[in-house]
Amino acid sequence: MNHKRSHVRPAGLSQFPAWLVLGVLALVLVIVFTGARRGPVEVYSQGAQPRPIATRGQLMADEEVAIKAFNTVSSSVVFVTNKQASRDLFHLHTADVEEDAGSGFVWDPNGYIVTNYHVVQNSDVVQVTLGDQSIWKAKRVGTDPDKDIAVLKIEAPRNLLPAIPIGTSSDLQVGQRVFAIGNPFGYDQTLTAGVISGLGREITGAGNRPIKGVIQTDAPMNPGNSGGPLLDSAGRVIGMNTAILSPTGAYAGIGFAIPIDCINWIVPEIISGRTVATPNLGITTAPDHLVRRLGLEGVLILTILPNTTAEKAGLRATRRNDSGKIVLGDLIVAVDGEPIRTTDDLFRVIDRHKVGDTVPLTILREGKKVDVQVNLNPLP
Repeated sequence: MNHKRSHVRPAGLSQFPAWLVLGVLALVLVIVFTGARRGPVEVYSQGAQPRPIATRGQLMADEEVAIKAFNTVSSSVVFVTNKQASRDLFHLHTADVEEDAGSGFVWDPNGYIVTNYHVVQNSDVVQVTLGDQSIWKAKRVGTDPDKDIAVLKIEAPRNLLPAIPIGTSSDLQVGQRVFAIGNPFGYDQTLTAGVISGLGREITGAGNRPIKGVIQTDAPMNPGNSGGPLLDSAGRVIGMNTAILSPTGAYAGIGFAIPIDCINWIVPEIISGRTVATPNLGITTAPDHLVRRLGLEGVLILTILPNTTAEKAGLRATRRNDSGKIVLGDLIVAVDGEPIRTTDDLFRVIDRHKVGDTVPLTILREGKKVDVQVNLNPLP
């Protein structure tokens, strides 16, 4: 059975169009709620004026020093962006994807830029943003991974490339005032201040070799500060900010900078096209923890690189004998008369020498101490 549905309108509204009624109700609600929210408007004073500005007076001496240091150097500090090519499954399309960013500084008006090796490591494209915010594509001139130093080159006008003032790190003192300028978290031209809190520290570089003589500071550093300058109170570069000691990855009170004396020696070598030769024994070594598990103390030789002076000196590598048993190679226990307990100890002593130097080694071979003279090779 079909039933017709009746349409009933509220009593008293049938003589007005529905749209008009709804519109009036909406207007009333807006007026009511707006008035309730604003409340009554009271005028307390029609003559209200901005407060008078208090006289500031002279800046403090340490403020003047920080401002002068920043103004002296800020235009020489750059933002370095490392990009890598992202390819699709069939390598038919590529796009540059930003992987890392850091800081750097202008070495000279010829367009040479100094930064950390780890900032540009594995990059396909490197861009440098100058103080005037202009962006330039950079090419890698050369690197020294063991000292975590890289030199870039951009083709920018000389007037945009003010060379940063170079200082010295040989006469630094703990407690000396320092400033760091860089791009933490991408915030360019950021100044932080602190003191030198330690000298002669040692960190591990990007090449897994120890970097000695490193400057320790409490000037705040965060990701993005790497490659930027550490300045003295005269606005001179005394180091390059390189690493932080932090359980979280953010600033925790200890930062490290490569001393400028090291940089000032290596950078001209790279620019001149001369290979920065790192001395090497021509061997590979066993991990320290494996040596300790064997109950030994020293550096165990795993392999001897072919055509090296280590091979000529008769050093022995770890090998398997005819029955398949592992025969340990020579264990280096002293170099230059200094005890060697770990690979860091070995690198520390070797790094004092140059390629071509002859160094005396004391090794343990089949339980007996043997003295050997080895001529240092360039690191392959």
